[in-house]
Amino acid sequence: MEEMLNVEQPFGEKPTIDFKEDTAPAGLQVQVLSEGDGDIVEAGDQIAAHYLGQVWNGNVFDNSFDRGQPLVFQVGVGMVIRGWDDGLVGQRVGSRVLLSIPSELGYGDRGVPQAGIKGGDTLVFVTDILGKL
Repeated sequence: MEEMLNVEQPFGEKPTIDFKEDTAPAGLQVQVLSEGDGDIVEAGDQIAAHYLGQVWNGNVFDNSFDRGQPLVFQVGVGMVIRGWDDGLVGQRVGSRVLLSIPSELGYGDRGVPQAGIKGGDTLVFVTDILGKL
C-alpha cells in the first residue's frame, strides 16, 4: 500500500494523505506507519485513538484531531466498523496505523451520504492508538 499513498505528519499530529493511485487495493490493508512500544490491543479492550478518515482519493469525512478529543471505544466487539475492529486488534499502543477499508468492512452499499461516503466507497483511516483504558 506504501506505493499507493503517502501519509505526512508524525504520530499525534493531524495527518494528510496523498493518493498516488486512483484505484483502491482489494480487501483490508493494514500498514503500521510507526510502531509504538505499548501494550498489544486485544479484542474487548477500551482504547483511545485519534483518527482521520478519508474516502479513497476523495474528501476527508471525519477526524478527531480538529476536535482535540480522541475517540474512546471498545475494539473488536462491533462498536465500530469491522475494518477498524479487524485492523486495530493486535496493534501496539503508541502506533500510527494506516487502514484501507473496503466497503464491505465499512459502510457497505448504503454508505453515509450525510458524511459524503457513497455506497461502495473504500475508506482510508490514519489512526493513532493513544492508550488502553
